[in-house]
Amino acid sequence: MENISSSHILTVTALNEWDWTSRIIVFSFALPVYLLTIVLNVTLIMIIAFEKALHEPMYIFLCNLCVNDLCGTTGFYPRALVYLLTETNRISLEECIVQSLVIIVYGAGEFSNLSVMAIDRYIAICQPLRYHNIMSPFTVSSLLTFIWIYPCFLSIMAIIVAMKHPFCRHDIDKLFCENLSLVNLACKQDHLNGIFNAWMYATALVLIGLVLISYFKIILACRRSKVNQEKFFSTCMPHLITFLNYIACVFFDSSQTEFRAKTLPSMLYTFFTVIFLIVPPFVNPVIYGIKLSPVRAKALCIFRNLRMKNF
Repeated sequence: MENISSSHILTVTALNEWDWTSRIIVFSFALPVYLLTIVLNVTLIMIIAFEKALHEPMYIFLCNLCVNDLCGTTGFYPRALVYLLTETNRISLEECIVQSLVIIVYGAGEFSNLSVMAIDRYIAICQPLRYHNIMSPFTVSSLLTFIWIYPCFLSIMAIIVAMKHPFCRHDIDKLFCENLSLVNLACKQDHLNGIFNAWMYATALVLIGLVLISYFKIILACRRSKVNQEKFFSTCMPHLITFLNYIACVFFDSSQTEFRAKTLPSMLYTFFTVIFLIVPPFVNPVIYGIKLSPVRAKALCIFRNLRMKNF
């Protein structure tokens, strides 16, 4: 790290092949999506925060998921919108490190949050009589701590590993900074990068495994009870859709290197690399707002009140 200049400037090359018209068109779509994403998540957070009936573990974890989505959205959109309207596409090393930290926290936090939500649904459906004893305030606080400690630790370790060697390159081929972008700038690679990446993917697989095991047991329980089936469709389906949506988006991002090798068009390649930062934060509050009747009822009430004030 000692050979890296504090004034090191990096160049984002993801938009180099885009003409000015394409940039303006994408900007005109990206800005409203960004603002709407903020509105949707903040609305859901406020509904859960101010409605005492929703101060239950499931809704607390949902509120936390929205906070994490706002973290990822805020870490990505402002810089991306600036890139679309400027032709320099430059970022300082310090800003790149901060953005990497935020985006890694978001990415890992989504996994940890969704895995905890799956465990919560498993307890609610498979052990309903013990639910409130198991999901005590202390347990909920501990799980919330894990949801944030895991991605924060992961992000710090990722940056330390990425910054181990001095940089010999300055081009980032994505629209945002993350640890792999920084690793690719290093003058040399070593086994530590591979070991850390293997550990990172292994922990992600463990969290995915927790979700799959939880749903396997939930489905077995639902086969024997009609009440559990109703609970599944009302509370588990939104989570399952959210989980599968995020996994699909991460897959598109992870496989972008292979797509790039097959001469994927620049605009489509860029979209695939940012899809996990755009789609889940926008779709998650919509899914939960539609499927969870208490949230939907409160949101409709707010909407009706706003309409009445305008007339």
